[in-house]
Amino acid sequence: MIRIRHADETPHEAHEINVTPFIDVMLVLLVIFMVTAPLTTVNVPVDLPSSTGKPTPRPDDPVFLTIKPDHSLALGEDDIVADALAGAMASATKGNKDERIFLRADRSVDYGTLMGVMDKLRAAGYLKVALVNLQGQEEDSEAGATAGPAGDAAPAAPGGQP
Repeated sequence: MIRIRHADETPHEAHEINVTPFIDVMLVLLVIFMVTAPLTTVNVPVDLPSSTGKPTPRPDDPVFLTIKPDHSLALGEDDIVADALAGAMASATKGNKDERIFLRADRSVDYGTLMGVMDKLRAAGYLKVALVNLQGQEEDSEAGATAGPAGDAAPAAPGGQP
């Protein structure tokens, strides 16, 4: 049997790339990143001191412990009591005592309170503590005006009380 080929029976090759599925996938990824990006930041308001030092790289999932102006504590964005700090840290770090803890404190928090929280972290076994500050900003002019020469500073009484 002889087959006769017609011009309209030849297969046509598509020389174009269909980009619609690629665009759909990109839009889904964009929506996912737009939804998850705000969740990765800490929104506890504190007035951090500033520094002009070079910042170090931040880990993927940092653990932030915040001392608020009223001396209460927040782990991430959740408020915690000081007595439950060890248990909250164990659950936040999944028991990894070698994980770096980023300690944030409001500018109005006194040195004694900051050291007390650091002592509780040390007692719980967390020895890698990094202090967080604002990068690349100059100190307020009023802070420089109130500080006297180093020789004029009076020694502080034990416990931080004058």
